[in-house]
Amino acid sequence: MNFLRRRLSDSSFVANLPNGYMPDLQRPDSSTSSPASPATERRHTQPLAASFSSPGSSLFSSFAGAMKPSASTQASAGPLEPAGPSAPVIQRPRVLLVIDDTHTDWAKYFCGKKLNGDIEIRVEQAEFSELNLAAYVTGGCVVDVQAVRNGNKVVRSFKPDFLLVRQHAYSMALGEDYRSLVIGLQYGGLPAVNSLYSVYNFCSKPWVFSQLIKIFHTLGPEKFPLVEQTFFPNHKPMLTAPQFPVVVKLGHAHAGMGKIKVENQLDYQDITSVVAMAKTYATTEAFIDSKYDVCIQKIGSNYKAYMRTSISGNWKANTGSAMLEQVAMTERYRLWVDSCSEMFGGLDICAVKAVHSKDGRDFIIEVMDSSMPLIGGHVEDDRQLMADLVVSKMSQLLVPGATVPSTLRPWAPQTKPAKSPGQGQLGPQLGQPQPRPPPQGGPRQAPSPQLPRSGSPSQPRLSPQGQQPLSPQPGSPQPQRSPGSPQLARASGSSSPSQASKPGSTLPSQPRLPAQSRNASQQGEEPKKTAPPHPHLNKSQSLTNSLSTSDTSQQGTPSEDEAKAETIRNLRKSFASLFSD
Repeated sequence: MNFLRRRLSDSSFVANLPNGYMPDLQRPDSSTSSPASPATERRHTQPLAASFSSPGSSLFSSFAGAMKPSASTQASAGPLEPAGPSAPVIQRPRVLLVIDDTHTDWAKYFCGKKLNGDIEIRVEQAEFSELNLAAYVTGGCVVDVQAVRNGNKVVRSFKPDFLLVRQHAYSMALGEDYRSLVIGLQYGGLPAVNSLYSVYNFCSKPWVFSQLIKIFHTLGPEKFPLVEQTFFPNHKPMLTAPQFPVVVKLGHAHAGMGKIKVENQLDYQDITSVVAMAKTYATTEAFIDSKYDVCIQKIGSNYKAYMRTSISGNWKANTGSAMLEQVAMTERYRLWVDSCSEMFGGLDICAVKAVHSKDGRDFIIEVMDSSMPLIGGHVEDDRQLMADLVVSKMSQLLVPGATVPSTLRPWAPQTKPAKSPGQGQLGPQLGQPQPRPPPQGGPRQAPSPQLPRSGSPSQPRLSPQGQQPLSPQPGSPQPQRSPGSPQLARASGSSSPSQASKPGSTLPSQPRLPAQSRNASQQGEEPKKTAPPHPHLNKSQSLTNSLSTSDTSQQGTPSEDEAKAETIRNLRKSFASLFSD
């Protein structure tokens, strides 16, 4: 007991005691204590034993109490403040590479423009002659630029995200062939306006003209008047021209280069020798005495048409002095440029050149891609239209979650339209009983009747003879009389109630009658309101329906039960006679 008193004097031990337990410190030792009752001893010793029997639990509770903050500490700390909004994620700017000469500063047309309002656009501009690159399967394309700006050599490398091609990639006249760069950019998977696929295809004018020939055969000469042209892969087949004067075009060139007007056969032979020295292909087309040229351009969804008239008298309207004016955009012009914009997977920027002859006819001679020259008094507006088109394409292709429009739509499986309730009764369905075929040598069985299903509208059906439709009435509970078994119709309630209620009435089995005799016997009878036959029931189901109909209409007295039993026996005989035919 003295040991217990020393332990109780220790504050740490008292803190570990169970709640509500405090032993009596004035209690004497067991040797000198007064006798107490057994209940008192149990009352004092049981909590003490419980406290010493589980020292681990009391020790654990002391540690938990020490770790648990008190109420005063929580009150002083106050309520927890919610976490503040996370910092916005700043996305890297998208790099736009514009391939064009230095005469046009494309950075000012993209100034202040952002993708989805928060992604910057960094414009890099260079010519094909200033570019070099390295393309990777998974790393995209890294472009190196070595240019001279304001007398200083500029060298930089970057990874473009989008392209705007405003320069020809191939020209025989200037000796420029940058098709390898176009292949490298396509290898790196860079999106562009126009597409790199179309840019590479436009590196050969006869190849582009072959697409015009397809449109010509599709629309016809009235809607798409294409100039008559002949292609020669080399000088050997160039023997003579069908008519003179003729225009000879050598190879792939732009801005009127490589085009010669030939007046006679002698000049034509001289040009043939030039083609042999050039070692290239050539085309010839009839010379058109033009009144003016027409240029129809399309930038996105914007259309413009210009008329150019030569003032210097040169047969090339794009050479020398010319007068340019904007004309109305007709549906005929719109059809031309829309048809040409569909070639090579789609052209976002294109133009169609045509010649209007002095006799009032039009001839389409050429189509140009995004490297077309801008003419007229709306050049600045056209460049701004191109910038807006590029920003729209970049937003669609580079921003995550944006829908990418494509001419090749993903294939969607066509689902069969749901059948209406009436259509489900027209043809046989799987899982439903089919009508039993008639026995060989016997007359054809008529379809057995059945009441229409609940929830499905009934369809009007023709009678077995095809004379008049039999439409069911909603309020008629009587099934249709089967032409092949008149006794079944009488048993199912088609006869008068007095006959069905007589106990001695019987229905003898009758032989089957042909269709003509049945029609003759039914002419004098009053037409009955009948339900339509159902083609999916056999004879046993029709008998069951007849019995259920007669059961519902003949319930009550014992005489009716006897009549019903007699009717069932007669029906069995009739059923046997039906299959014995």
